[in-house]
Amino acid sequence: MNQDKYYLSDPWLDPYKGIIEGRINKCIAKERQLAGNGKLTEFAMGHFYYGLHRTDDGWVFREWAPNAESIFLVGTFNNWKETPGGRLTRINKYGDWEIKLPLEGLKHGDLYKLSVNWKGGKGERIPSYATRLFQDETTKIFSAQVWDPGQPYMWKVTDFRPAGTVPVIYEAHVGMATPEEKTGTYREFTTYVLPQIIKSGYNTIQLMAIQEHPFYGSFGYHVSSFFAASSRFGPPEDLKELIDKAHASGIRVIMDLVHSHSVKNIIEGLGLFDGTPGQYFHTGSRRNHVAWDSLCFDYGKDNVLHFLLSNCRYWLEEYKFDGFRFDGVTSMIYYNHGLEKNFTSYDDYFDGGQDEDALVYLYLANRMIHDYRPEAVTIAEEMSGMPGIACDTARGGFGFDFRLSMGVPDFWIKLVKDTPDENWNVGQLFHELTQHRPEERIISYCESHDQALVGDKTLIFRMIDAEMYTGMNKAYHSLALDRGIALHKMIRLITFSTAGGGYLNFMGNEFGHPEWIDFPREGNNWSYKYARRQWHLAMNEELKYSFLLKFDNAMIRLHHEHKILDDLFVAKIYENDFDKVIAYSRGELLFVFNFHPTRSFTDYGIPIKGKFRIILDSDDPVFGGFDRINRSTVYMSTKKTERPTLDQPFYLYLYLPARCALVLKKEPVKRAIDI
Repeated sequence: MNQDKYYLSDPWLDPYKGIIEGRINKCIAKERQLAGNGKLTEFAMGHFYYGLHRTDDGWVFREWAPNAESIFLVGTFNNWKETPGGRLTRINKYGDWEIKLPLEGLKHGDLYKLSVNWKGGKGERIPSYATRLFQDETTKIFSAQVWDPGQPYMWKVTDFRPAGTVPVIYEAHVGMATPEEKTGTYREFTTYVLPQIIKSGYNTIQLMAIQEHPFYGSFGYHVSSFFAASSRFGPPEDLKELIDKAHASGIRVIMDLVHSHSVKNIIEGLGLFDGTPGQYFHTGSRRNHVAWDSLCFDYGKDNVLHFLLSNCRYWLEEYKFDGFRFDGVTSMIYYNHGLEKNFTSYDDYFDGGQDEDALVYLYLANRMIHDYRPEAVTIAEEMSGMPGIACDTARGGFGFDFRLSMGVPDFWIKLVKDTPDENWNVGQLFHELTQHRPEERIISYCESHDQALVGDKTLIFRMIDAEMYTGMNKAYHSLALDRGIALHKMIRLITFSTAGGGYLNFMGNEFGHPEWIDFPREGNNWSYKYARRQWHLAMNEELKYSFLLKFDNAMIRLHHEHKILDDLFVAKIYENDFDKVIAYSRGELLFVFNFHPTRSFTDYGIPIKGKFRIILDSDDPVFGGFDRINRSTVYMSTKKTERPTLDQPFYLYLYLPARCALVLKKEPVKRAIDI
């Protein structure tokens, strides 16, 4: 047995070693079965076979529908009628259907669907591998669309390599990225938002809601057509241009990939595609997701694996995405979707309540993705802490590069909501921010996009509330507003600087975007007022939003200039829960936080040796601070002290204002430190 296997270094996993090895052996066996003598990348090529394709002498269309008795291609080219010329032929025992048409049979822009007939019923369906959809503005009905504009998109960047290995992620939703009360477009995002992301220093963009979804308000999570980039944001070429221009600036673009469930819609979705409920999904009690009102894939079926693995390759290949954030991994890997379970015991990972077919799929997906694009990034949205989920497959893991640290934003919102500042436990805070399994790297974040939705509140809204509407002018001060501004900066800095692998921010949260997200719906009279981002607030130098944006930019620069996130080790140097002070180092930088709401400290001793200068502090007036720090001072540790501090030989004495964070850089010492 390879001694590098991750579970051999964790004695708490010893009782479950057999289960772990059994799961991995199941993964390996499935990979061998599907790949044969080749690779999974060769298996994951369904998009080249199924769907509509132009050939040298015409068109060919194929679909998998084993329960169908007849299928017709219907559309604008035949007045949506079943005609002999549109009839598909079943070509094998597996349920594959095919039709070939002359070049003049279809043209760019034509709309089409399938009319599927089965024993006892029939229905119109969007093809499962459709790569372009069109929604009628009047009827709101979706159809597949022939997309053959003639000249394919010509990529400007053909050999992209991301700048830096650690992802500093800007999570964005194209549709709501516009300040106007409408649905934004790929092109508008490229023109107006991408330059701001580049300027801010983020090296990775995570795009939400790319896969086609019938209901805009689902935030993109009720996917219907897995191979189609959402047409509501513009044509495919515009999305390719967005990614191409990001690549030209050294920014990787990853995609929020939804393989955890699918929309229930019958005509647009896959739920009863060929008349049977079990073609892609579970039947019986496991079919419906009890919390999400959606359908659950059956990962135990080879055809489903073929569909989903091909989908992974398609987005990497066709649009040159640089990886994926896999949505809802916890929901996938537990029969109960991880609902109402605290995961306080290792038994919770191995008690038989796990969907091992889903774990096999995730292993296969990571194997295929990293084989096809070794530099691709995969992130698991996984909150249970399943051992091995973010560990390389060579070490017995399931292959994700990172796990999203979902407990961190939950911790922050609960702390801000339920605990008075004077009762904050800085030791617990540090523990929550730095804990993760030894074999994994995590992506930390302060608040999620869900906390910006109607019915919830962002961190700054929790702290400032109604004064967001009246108090963001720079001339105005109040206890609530000053507290919110100070803590917004401190919370971001400590989360960023303790991140165990990478960092994520949701669009607009970096400058404390006011209000909430509420997509157009019947309940708000289909209004776009709250489904947009008000960038002008951060650009207005008269408003305090500009302070927060400048601080975020400066914080991100810390990584670019000092590569602090590349070094996974965070060394805690000092904590004092009574004073609410905590200090730690990362690389060459020292971070000191005073979370006390009212007490400032003079000559506060931090047990560390060296010469330091301040390179960032949250009290800087450029960031809306009160200018209580002397930024020109060079701080030298000294052995001489009369304070009853820890039994350490050297101390760095600092002035620590209330609710203030300092970042200091260690400087070369040309002479011996005073003794």
